[in-house]
Amino acid sequence: MSSTILDNPDEIKRIDRSNMLSFCLKSHKHYQEAAKLALTVPINYSNPQAIIIAGAGGSAIGGELLKDWTMDRINVPVEVCRQYSLPAYVNEKTLVFVVSYSGETEETLGMFLDAIRRNCMIFCISSGGRLLKIAEQLNLPYLRVPSGMPPRAALPYLFLPMLIILAKLGLVSDVNSEISEATKVLEKAEYDNSAETPLSNNFSKVLASKTNGTVPVVYGFGIYRAVAQRYKQQFNENSKVPAKWEFFPELNHNELVGWEAAKELTNFFSAIFIRDRDEPEEIKQRIEVTKELIFEDPQKISEVWTAGEGRLAKMLYAVYIGDLASVYLAILRGVDPTPVKTISLLKEKITQSGVKEKVIDELQKLCEK
Repeated sequence: MSSTILDNPDEIKRIDRSNMLSFCLKSHKHYQEAAKLALTVPINYSNPQAIIIAGAGGSAIGGELLKDWTMDRINVPVEVCRQYSLPAYVNEKTLVFVVSYSGETEETLGMFLDAIRRNCMIFCISSGGRLLKIAEQLNLPYLRVPSGMPPRAALPYLFLPMLIILAKLGLVSDVNSEISEATKVLEKAEYDNSAETPLSNNFSKVLASKTNGTVPVVYGFGIYRAVAQRYKQQFNENSKVPAKWEFFPELNHNELVGWEAAKELTNFFSAIFIRDRDEPEEIKQRIEVTKELIFEDPQKISEVWTAGEGRLAKMLYAVYIGDLASVYLAILRGVDPTPVKTISLLKEKITQSGVKEKVIDELQKLCEK
């Protein structure tokens, strides 16, 4: 399909029937609303010795972003768990964010049950479902976020409140100023990347066009490790294409060799590098050398340069560009970005195992005690 379709707003609306593009473009408003909601929630925990974000898929990527944002700002470990149970070290001194947009995610309910049994400090984030029903019955703190969005589009509500909770607990500072700057950066980016802004002046459309027909490989570093992971997930779910992600410097110890002698395969790949004008010199050098080594054709290499001054603004701007590029790539491919039929089919099939029902029964028993 011709890239000129990206300069036809009516055609974009015809393909994007569930309006995923609008969710992405208006994310600055969702971040503002998420901050307001989180500020209203009381939290009385103190001095956690570890922090776990329990979730899966679009409900877990906010935890990965939190882990990177707090990397050198917090003196307790922050980890993301995507299993049915929590790590062995988790106990009553562990703060567990239980995050499930639907409130019905099988794995997350399993971790929720585990956290209750271990008497953890629990905070739930969801739009409803059994997660919030049980949280209410057990008088556990929670944040109810707006419903009716695809979980991946609800990132502002699943990520930002955790930053604010950590600030309320005195674990981090300067959160409000970073949120303010980030929303301003994203508000400006909305105009630059809108459906009405032509391809020639629209970076997210250009990125989608360069990626079209390839398997995108996204490379991050430092605080952009999870940003690269988000790109991969969005290309999967929105664009309906395979994708992968890695991060510096680790990828120079293994990933790089994969490009060495498999040109018949790598010809189908493109590379996206997340860049920062303040990136460490050692990372800059690795990126430049890696670019030289993996592709002879520079047209298959794209760079996403971050915007803003603060860490949060830079991270969320990079996420914003990737989200939009994945939607525009879906448009180029003529597919509605919102439905995830294969995931829905998988959920239907695994329901037959009865695992989720067993977890719900155990949770209900705890409520009846």
